[in-house]
Amino acid sequence: MVKEFISQEKILSKNFFNCKWEAPSNIALIKYWGKSPVQIPMNPSISFTLKNCLTKTDISFEPIKNTSNKVKFEFTYNGESKSDFNSKLEIFFERIINYQPFLIDYYLKINSVNNFPHSSGIASSASAMAALSACLIDFENSHNPIVKKHKKTSFLSRLGSGSACRSVSGPIMTWGKHSKIPKSNDFYATKFLGYHQIFDTYCDSILLVDSGKKEVSSTLGHELMKKHPFASSRFKQAKNNFSLLCVALKSGDLDSFIKIVENEALQLHAMMMTSNPYFILIKPKTLNIINEIRDFRRKFNIPICFTLDAGANVHLLYPQIHKSDVLEFIKKNLSIYCNNCYINDEVGVGIKKIKFVL
Repeated sequence: MVKEFISQEKILSKNFFNCKWEAPSNIALIKYWGKSPVQIPMNPSISFTLKNCLTKTDISFEPIKNTSNKVKFEFTYNGESKSDFNSKLEIFFERIINYQPFLIDYYLKINSVNNFPHSSGIASSASAMAALSACLIDFENSHNPIVKKHKKTSFLSRLGSGSACRSVSGPIMTWGKHSKIPKSNDFYATKFLGYHQIFDTYCDSILLVDSGKKEVSSTLGHELMKKHPFASSRFKQAKNNFSLLCVALKSGDLDSFIKIVENEALQLHAMMMTSNPYFILIKPKTLNIINEIRDFRRKFNIPICFTLDAGANVHLLYPQIHKSDVLEFIKKNLSIYCNNCYINDEVGVGIKKIKFVL
């Protein structure tokens, strides 16, 4: 338990409160795959915070008399009941109740909506838990001002979805203790500082090869790493890649950046393909896109690269100065592999409060 995040005062006000926040997804460059209780990463990770792939969440807090030690809530997705998400929220609230004990005195009406496909390999749970946590911290802060709001938001969101802690701020975030990052830790994400200015303009075009629900949840994937025959080697390699990527991010060495990021993407899927049971989330069209990207890079010497999340979709990363050429490349060469479905995104700065309208 991290004591600094425990609410020291009970919220005495019994007034109705509502708020609304948006949080972006993020794409890991160094992948986090494998964890120990509770939500502690087995290796550190680095990610780009995105700007356009968002979850918007609003919560109404209604005072109630509650004799249990459980948070009472109802959840809707885009205005409709989504009961299959309730169990995740129940676990989340059980984990955070020591840090926000006043929540048992309120009934929470939660509504959430994504502007991108849910459970398809874009980090929807990350943006969802970051937006939810931002609302909870907003409520707490309205009564008992919190000095480091983003820090506690990141801490809480991690207890719902590990990678969510990296969506709170941006543009480049790290999570997990590593000697290269001062004050890095396993409990909340920290900003990566001193990076080369070219990464301020990085773009991410997400090619939606498969926008349906992915075959395996990230939770199960992390669990399978506990008995994975290559787990220790993977964690060692991730830590080494982390060190190398830190150097590339600070120097602006795009050749090294590309090699490390693509290696990490393939290692992630190698772990899934060699677990027991195994999962093959890469589709034939995913491989077609990867081959097209490599050919384009060799032919035109434009520093584009791919990365993958836990799904078939391809994240195409590139500096903004090459955007027109890359978008033309997507239109002519890649759109046929994703049914012309893709999202053009870029690096962003994290959570944002938006006006709540009843």
